[in-house]
Amino acid sequence: MTNIEGLKKISSQVRRDIVRMVTDAKSGHPGGSMSSADFMTALYFNVMEHNPSTWTRNGKGQDVFVLSAGHLTPVYYSVLSRCGYFPVSELATFRRFGTRLQGHPSIDKGLPGIFQTSGSLGQGLSAAAGFAIGKKMDKDDKTVYVMMGDGECEEGQIWEAAMFAAHHRLDNLIGIIDWNGQQIDGKVDEVGGLGDLEAKWKAFGWTVFSCDGHDFAQILEAFAKAKEEKGKDRPVMILMKSDMGHGVDFMAGTHKWHGKAPSQEQCAEALSQIEETLGDY
Repeated sequence: MTNIEGLKKISSQVRRDIVRMVTDAKSGHPGGSMSSADFMTALYFNVMEHNPSTWTRNGKGQDVFVLSAGHLTPVYYSVLSRCGYFPVSELATFRRFGTRLQGHPSIDKGLPGIFQTSGSLGQGLSAAAGFAIGKKMDKDDKTVYVMMGDGECEEGQIWEAAMFAAHHRLDNLIGIIDWNGQQIDGKVDEVGGLGDLEAKWKAFGWTVFSCDGHDFAQILEAFAKAKEEKGKDRPVMILMKSDMGHGVDFMAGTHKWHGKAPSQEQCAEALSQIEETLGDY
């Protein structure tokens, strides 16, 4: 379990990985990857019960994570590699032909750490609910986590899965929303409009917590509260209030870096703002 200072160092390196991966591939999604870097780091290095050396895709006896917002593989791959699921050097193959590190997570090449292929938005919560009900049936006391985007919550399948999880009392399911207020076409409130997101999840029968998604003390507290809800017959949703592109001034707070790769000059400027802490790949 890594302390807050250690988590800060890891997340800084994760952001460097994100910028370099997307730049080198000339494609990818840096904005949401940057906004979710802190709580993804906290999840894998402090919260989840997992072991890369004993990982199996069936998830038995271990916590499971599903990335529903499948385009956010830059942050996902960085965290997995920094945890030890595969060599950090493999990040250099991101989105290259034949790579295991495809643009969206895929199981077809057997990349360790990937439980579920995802990418078509809205489907991950359904898969996570399936894992959670399976664990209930198997008497497996571990937890299933799933991360979505707030724009993704405009998908109808999200709410079908939300009803399913509440109906089946999946208190071993913890959802996370990267609540950055941006999506590919602009601000979420202007494109589709989610209204009161917290009230919506509560109305669907979930216990809801919210926190600053860039404050590690708040992040860890929210995860701790969520885990304490196990046994109370309700799934949990954590709304992580975040800033798209967080960590780089010209990327922050705008949808324009949702799916845009920096130039080499922009990459250099971005890296000058992010401390190298663990060594670049």
